[in-house]
Amino acid sequence: MANYFDTSLEFLKGVGPQRAALLQKELKLFTFGDLIQHYPFRHEDRTRFYPIHEVNDLMPHVQLKGKITDFEIIGGGFKKRLVGHFEDGSGGLELVWFQGINWVMQKIKPNTEYVVFGKPNRFGNKLSIAHPEIEPLTSGNEKGGFLQPVYPVSEKLKSRYIDSKFLSKLVKEILKGTQSQIRETLPAAVLQKHQLIDKRSALIAIHFPQSHEQLASARMRLKFEELFYIQLRLIKMKLVRQEKFRGIVFNDASILTRFYKEHLPFPLTEAQKRVIREIYADMKSGKQMNRLLQGDVGSGKTIVGFICMLLAIGSGAQAALMAPTEILAQQHFNNLKKYADLMGVTIALLTGSVKKKARKPIHEMLENGSLKILVGTHALLEEGVQFNKLGLAVIDEQHRFGVAQRSKLWQKNSDVYPHVLVMTATPIPRTLAMTLYGDLEISVIDELPKGRKPIKTMHRYDTHRLQVNGFLKTQVDAGRQVYVVYPLIDESEKLDLKHLMDGYESISRAFPDVAISILHGQMKPEAKDFEMARFVKGETKIMVATTVIEVGVDVPNASVMVIESAERFGLSQLHQLRGRVGRGAEQSYCILMTGNKLSADSKIRIGTMVKTNNGFEISETDLQLRGPGDLMGTQQSGALDLLIADLGKDGEILKQAREEAQYVLEDDPMLEKLENKMVRIQTESAKQSAVNWSRIS
Repeated sequence: MANYFDTSLEFLKGVGPQRAALLQKELKLFTFGDLIQHYPFRHEDRTRFYPIHEVNDLMPHVQLKGKITDFEIIGGGFKKRLVGHFEDGSGGLELVWFQGINWVMQKIKPNTEYVVFGKPNRFGNKLSIAHPEIEPLTSGNEKGGFLQPVYPVSEKLKSRYIDSKFLSKLVKEILKGTQSQIRETLPAAVLQKHQLIDKRSALIAIHFPQSHEQLASARMRLKFEELFYIQLRLIKMKLVRQEKFRGIVFNDASILTRFYKEHLPFPLTEAQKRVIREIYADMKSGKQMNRLLQGDVGSGKTIVGFICMLLAIGSGAQAALMAPTEILAQQHFNNLKKYADLMGVTIALLTGSVKKKARKPIHEMLENGSLKILVGTHALLEEGVQFNKLGLAVIDEQHRFGVAQRSKLWQKNSDVYPHVLVMTATPIPRTLAMTLYGDLEISVIDELPKGRKPIKTMHRYDTHRLQVNGFLKTQVDAGRQVYVVYPLIDESEKLDLKHLMDGYESISRAFPDVAISILHGQMKPEAKDFEMARFVKGETKIMVATTVIEVGVDVPNASVMVIESAERFGLSQLHQLRGRVGRGAEQSYCILMTGNKLSADSKIRIGTMVKTNNGFEISETDLQLRGPGDLMGTQQSGALDLLIADLGKDGEILKQAREEAQYVLEDDPMLEKLENKMVRIQTESAKQSAVNWSRIS
């Protein structure tokens, strides 16, 4: 089988070297196997012919049979069009061509029976189909009776006459030669339990189904298989890591008890307590911990990180916290230093801007073990930074670091790997977490600390501007501070947006007596820090900014976030921006300003923001709207080149596939049993290049 499906496409009848090169370049299709797994994204229903009197403009596509009685050319110049009057005995409609008029006149003859397929539209009281697919009625097509596959193709391929129909012919050609070539890849027990059809039937039916039911069965089978093998690989990696990597055992919790009794600044939420128990169990298990901690902005991840650091320090080890930016590292350092000083624990900050002279004592104390906690940026990864015994590495917003960068932190000890806790405020939907981070343990803080008031979110149109300014004035008069965020710095020709400078001027006019800051990505770092510092100290009351402030500093006194042209932002970005307020005890507000015309997707995004503050609910909606690749950014999308499954819609199938993979591996970790032979063969022949971004190394 391997040999047949590994055959290069140039050897397929009708392809040849030039077309093969095009298919490679445009669609990344190299072999028979690649093409057979280039699945249609929809099927056009050709199972029946509609009588014209039943057709209306709400139908997606219709198939008709009848005759063109006559042609007429209407209009001139670029408005010229050819109209064919098409009838079937039950009624009539117009077939319209704006291009290729001469070709149509030569090829298509009046009073000959044709099969026509296309999208009906209505202009005035007339129904028409523009540029229909049209072919003579034959004994082969007069019964209709199939679902036509529609494949993804590029414009360049279409211009070389390689369209969806052409691909469909090629797939038929490949399937002809596969009677004995397609082997089963799932164990019989799994097929039976989940009522899945066999692999061969699924491959034929996904391309050429006889009915909608058959198509649904094929989809279910292929989605299950794809997700099953992804999960199998991830769970296997997790088991291997747990066997292979020993972890330092931390079981002295006395320093932690002292912190709880004497210095804990506020009672922990139930969610925080649960997460700490999960992490403590890992750290005393003797196996190296690799855990992802998810929690919304403001849910109290930092204090959890500190408590876990105390566990390491209590057993004589050191801890490190790495953040993606200097501002964030400084903020973490300030927060942790309060607690560390109370406990008599030494702590230092190391970023790119720490001078060489100040670094020397940090390095010395780190190497002799007297420095217990080091907070910093990428500077922690430098060769010269040597720990005496690194017990716990905490990484904040890990998706901002490359894989190679993280692995350096992992190798700071020569004898044993440190425990690793990865923290993120970007809520990752459950299905995505199971796929991207399937070999990490996952902990979730899903409640906010007591006393935090949920942020009130409102949607206002540009026409409500005066009303909104009035509200901002009352907030500023009450001593609060305001963020106003714009999507662009300069006017773009395409986007009719109030750009930042224009916004800054109109706010200055509306609030002549109020001190205003401005912040955007094209400012020099010193200027940014200066403006941010003025706002933090309360010297300026309104901060006009671009999304630079998305991940940034706590300003507890900032209680209002106005997001201009909110329809231009993605959901997760809106949620992150909203998280900049609500840090203090006062009621906070987020105002989403939009134009009057909103697309369907924009309405869903804005509506979701107004309805909920729950980051996980928001991320689930975001996944359905945008798809997984966009959510994780290009760096991570390699893990998600899914052929048919859709993480936004197939959560239930993913769950079943993961449970099944877990069951198979628990029962037979090395896949040695006879019933798992096909699973072993499939995993060995699967792409070696499968990426897994969750590995810290």
